[in-house]
Parts: sequence; C-alpha cells; structure tokens
Amino acid sequence: MIQLGIAPIGWTNDDMPELGGNITFEQCISEMALAGYQGCEIGNKYPKDPNVLKKYLDIRGLTICNQWFSYELTTKPYERVKQDFIKQLNFLKHFNTKVVGGAECGNTIHGEFNTPITQRKKVSNEDWKKLTEGLTELGKIALNDFGIQLSYHHHMGTMVQTQEEVERLFNETDEKYVKLNYDCGHFDFANENPAEALTKFIGRTAHIHFKDVRKDVKDNMYKDNNSFLKSVKLGIYTVPGDGDLDMQALSKIIHSSDYKGWIVVEAEQDPGKANPFEYAKKGYQFITETLKF
Repeated sequence: MIQLGIAPIGWTNDDMPELGGNITFEQCISEMALAGYQGCEIGNKYPKDPNVLKKYLDIRGLTICNQWFSYELTTKPYERVKQDFIKQLNFLKHFNTKVVGGAECGNTIHGEFNTPITQRKKVSNEDWKKLTEGLTELGKIALNDFGIQLSYHHHMGTMVQTQEEVERLFNETDEKYVKLNYDCGHFDFANENPAEALTKFIGRTAHIHFKDVRKDVKDNMYKDNNSFLKSVKLGIYTVPGDGDLDMQALSKIIHSSDYKGWIVVEAEQDPGKANPFEYAKKGYQFITETLKF
C-alpha cells in the first residue's frame, strides 16, 4: 500500500531558519493533517522527546514516515557517525518508522548560501570508499537491529547528485542494505530525466519525494550561477502539479511497479510567498485526484 506524507520544509526550513521562523510546530502538523496526509517527516521545531512528539501526532492521525540523517562519513570517524545514527534509529523506532533517509553532508555545498551550485567540491575515490562502505555497514545495523531501511537521498550540491553518481553508489554498496530515496525535483535540477531515473531505480527505491520544478527559476539559476539555497528562496520548487515536471509520467511508473512505500510531498518554499497549508492541500489534491494515489 502506498501512503501519502509531507515534509515540514514548506512551513519551516532547517537550512534557512528565517523561512517560517514565526510558524509553530503545532500549526505545521495541524495543517498537515487537515490537508489529508497520513504521515510526515521531521523538522527542527519538533519535540526531541519521542513520547511527547508521538502524543502530538497521534491525536492528529499522523505518524513519522522518515527522518533525514546527515551522514558525514567523508569528514568524521565512522564510529562517531555510527553512534549518532543509532541514536536516531532509537528515536524512530518509537513511531514504527520503516525508513531512515538523508545524504552524505561532508564536503558539500548545498547548505552554503553564497556558493554556486556549479562549484561542487571534488570527491576522491577514498571519499567514495568511506561513503559506500560506511553506508553498507550502517544499513546493516538499521535493517538487522531495527527493521528500518536506509534510503539514501541524492541531493543537489552533494557528492551524489546525478544519475551516474547514484549508479556508482549502488554499484559499490550492498543492495539489501542501501536503497534510494528518489526525488524527482533533485534529478530535474541536476538536468537529469526524472522519469528515466525512476524507471532505472524503482526496484531499489524505498522512499519517494515528490516536488515540482519551476523551469524559469531553474533556468535563471544556471544563468545567474546561484546557490542551491538561493534557488529555493527564489521558488525553484513547488508542490506536485504546480510546476513544469511531467508528474503523470512518474505516477505511471510507480503504479506499474511493486512500490509499496510512502510518497512524500517535500517542496521547500518561502512560506511568506507560498502559504504552506494552501500548497499542501493543492499537492494532496493533485496526487489523489489526478495521479490516483
């Protein structure tokens, strides 16, 4: 069964706290539930005590479907990353969450507001080895000890951004323990074909992020050589059905596959320009009525 969730990043942005700084956690999750979603991901305003958080979510009919994890395997000792990872898994088990997401955040530029997306850092084979071997080991812990699937998120400005880089990641990790958190918006931003990538990777996909892309903002981003965060602020992303991606092509691939996980609206926008509840509801209606999920 496919379930529909949403990320809090449309209400408050962890990388740019000034976006939605005035929006409370309670408003965020209440509007998620009111828009129709069954689950959500986690933001920096969520209570850190899982028992407290669960109480807030339960009365709204929500659960946690995934949480971002910053791996930093290329810049921190494996044992330290492992310790932080297990701490997060212990948190997620309170919600019976089946997926843990996130990306390698060492040697990246996606969080640097003034660094153009075209200036990604060079990655050595040694860095690749640290990442792929580390992910396989962490994936074993997650699946074998917690019943949670590691689902890696390719992301603009990081070392795994393109389809070719995802392929390398998959070739160098154990397919049982390292799956994909597919994101159509990030593949399109990277000038890849989202439908082609989904067709290729659907069999190894454990979690899906749906967002739409405004082509004019993307074109200007490359023209002006902007950063990832500047592009977000300028509105490169929106909810499914509100941009220029062929979302129906993606839905057909999913419907014809054996995918049984979550589809999560993860469309980071400036809530001062794009009312979060309005856009959350718009995305939900498009996914349920047009895409038939």
